[in-house]
Amino acid sequence: MASDRDTIFAKATGAGKAGVAVIRVSGPESFRISDLLIGKRIKIREAKMAEISEPTSGALIDRGLVILFQNPQSFTGEDTVEFHLHGSAAVEACLSETLARLGARPAEAGEFTLRAFRNGRLDLAQAEALADLIDAETNEQRKQALGQLGGRLSEAAEGLRSRLISVLTPLEADIDFPDEGDVPAAVAARAGPAITKLKDALTAFLANSRRARTIRKGINIAIIGPPNVGKSSLVNVLAGADVAIVSDVAGTTRDVVEARLDLGGILATLSDTAGLRDETNDAIEAEGMARARSRAKQADLRVAALDPRVEFVSRETLDLLRPGDFLVWTHADLNPAIPHGVAPDGVAAVSLSPLTGLGVDEFIAALTAAVSAQGNFNGPALTRARHVRAVEDAVAALTRAEEKIETAPELAAEDARLAARALGSITGAVGVEDVLDEIFSSFCIGK
Repeated sequence: MASDRDTIFAKATGAGKAGVAVIRVSGPESFRISDLLIGKRIKIREAKMAEISEPTSGALIDRGLVILFQNPQSFTGEDTVEFHLHGSAAVEACLSETLARLGARPAEAGEFTLRAFRNGRLDLAQAEALADLIDAETNEQRKQALGQLGGRLSEAAEGLRSRLISVLTPLEADIDFPDEGDVPAAVAARAGPAITKLKDALTAFLANSRRARTIRKGINIAIIGPPNVGKSSLVNVLAGADVAIVSDVAGTTRDVVEARLDLGGILATLSDTAGLRDETNDAIEAEGMARARSRAKQADLRVAALDPRVEFVSRETLDLLRPGDFLVWTHADLNPAIPHGVAPDGVAAVSLSPLTGLGVDEFIAALTAAVSAQGNFNGPALTRARHVRAVEDAVAALTRAEEKIETAPELAAEDARLAARALGSITGAVGVEDVLDEIFSSFCIGK
């Protein structure tokens, strides 16, 4: 990122023409530039209708609302101006050129939020939550991101860190100022149980967060089975659109075809895969089957489609299933006899018809319930891989501290400090400079 002393600008609303576009300016020269554009200083936090003109020529750029936000009471913590103008490309281009001539520069991706972080308006976990909120596609993602933005994860992480520091302080005091002959034994008696409790709390935090990460990243569902059993038809009826080609010709699906849908607030990605059969002389179909097997193994949940009218049951398909998956007998509209005892243990068997819709609603309800169970968590959670790594590092450090507490308490204290540092990195309290560019570069321009 360039210097924080620069005054920056960017469009804060979406790309393309619209009724209204918001151009945001932030930095030390914001108010001076606003004064030049509208010819006077307006009141702080009062939406003022004004003519925005090029200062030298006096040429009118547009008429719109102008709002000033004085530091530190702004999103970035700096003096900030918002221009609410007509959302045309011509207006945006004209104002942008004028702002650049007056000394501002275009903002880099995520630079407004980075400044908010550096100025204490958001911590790092909240900044990441803001990005998640902007990217949210489902209601559960929205609610989770709002909770994190409100400080739910930050409070939990800082609470655990404070508990660790409260253990560390007397631990170091016992080492530096011993009042007993057997220092290691005294240290172990006072700090050992507390370190163990903290490690257990962090381990539980990791376990509980797995379901919450499902909400953020979504769930992958692989539709698998032999050729011509209705896999593509099933994907189309679940997606509510013709995303996969349906044909009577075996081997039509070669590559993996994906569709996204909302299942009870959880974003689900359905993968229609190539039909699995024992042999093929087609090299492309063989590659498609290899990709189907790979996608099935990587998926969070598998749905195997089988035709009850076919005597031969695909063992390869069944062997890919795991407890919690589904076996779907297609062609229920033809009222065939449904084979029993085929589904592996823990795999639910259902009968439906993608063609007529018979049994589809019931299957969607069952699938939604299964997906929701994987993402049913409303507490503070480690929603990003960075958060998980930080807590795993803290757990590893506390495990080492447990092992050293009786024999080398000074080394145990150092491990406890490393654990506290790892937890502090979640909110950005310590040690995050090396990841800032990676995090904020994922934001859109103007945020």
